[in-house]
Parts: sequence; C-alpha cells; structure tokens
Amino acid sequence: MTDYTTVSIPKDLADRVDETIEGTSFQSTSDLVRFLLRSIVIKHQQEDQLSEAEFEEIASQLRDLGYLE
Repeated sequence: MTDYTTVSIPKDLADRVDETIEGTSFQSTSDLVRFLLRSIVIKHQQEDQLSEAEFEEIASQLRDLGYLE
C-alpha cells in the first residue's frame, strides 16, 4: 500500500489547474502534480543531475501552469 502526503496550493491556482486539465487524461490536480513531479525526478535520476538550462525549462513550464511566480 502506498503512503501519501498532502501538498497545499492556493485555491486560485487549483481552480486554474482544474480549467487547464479539462479535456485531458488528468482526472484531478493531484494527477497532474504527480505527473509533473515524477517527470522531473525521473529526468534527474536518469541524468544524475539537471543542467541549468533543463532546470530553467522546467521552471518556465511550472510558471506557465501557475505553480511558480
């Protein structure tokens, strides 16, 4: 059985994510967050570390989704 933890995001961001995932295969904000974090971790593990450019690209994508300011 998998243990879970809670991550808090502002309600307005959650609303924006809900709008963003409409019509996608993501069923919830949690699904999208798990996907994004898993993608980052897998990429990091495969390459031993992220380059500065890769980190900035990920940060840019998260900013576009409203996760970072």
